[in-house]
Amino acid sequence: MSAGPEFDRTALDRILAAHQGRSGALIPVLQETQETYGYLPRPALAIIARSLGMPVSRVYGVATFYAQFHLKPRGRHIVRVCLGTACHVRGGERILEQLSASLGVAPGDTTGDLLFTLEKVACLGACGLSPTMMVDQATYGRLTPRAALDVLERYRRGAAEVAT
Repeated sequence: MSAGPEFDRTALDRILAAHQGRSGALIPVLQETQETYGYLPRPALAIIARSLGMPVSRVYGVATFYAQFHLKPRGRHIVRVCLGTACHVRGGERILEQLSASLGVAPGDTTGDLLFTLEKVACLGACGLSPTMMVDQATYGRLTPRAALDVLERYRRGAAEVAT
């Protein structure tokens, strides 16, 4: 795994320098790397392993074990659709299917414009509002597939307003 020309390691070098010689630095280094790049680029994993003196397999193992780490770019907005029991019974799966079709991505993937990442979750803890979804930190309940699409459209318009 080599760092290709498209990977700018300047920020990563600063992160590694700040943690040089510290035991237990792997997780803080991964956290700061993800915060900087938005995810953990594969070339960064090899550089981190070399700098911390450990096999790439160990760095990769930690990065894939913890749900907080992501190996693929994430969207500006994270859309989580609940598929817990109450949401499932009340149509959560239909909402997920509709959003997936509209966004053109499968659950776990990110749109090409990096605006949305679609995720399915086991429970959002808002069963009384089922079916529910979250966009970033905002919870939307008592949804229909159409209402879920309307929510995403507001985020699309917001992104368009920011871009102009």
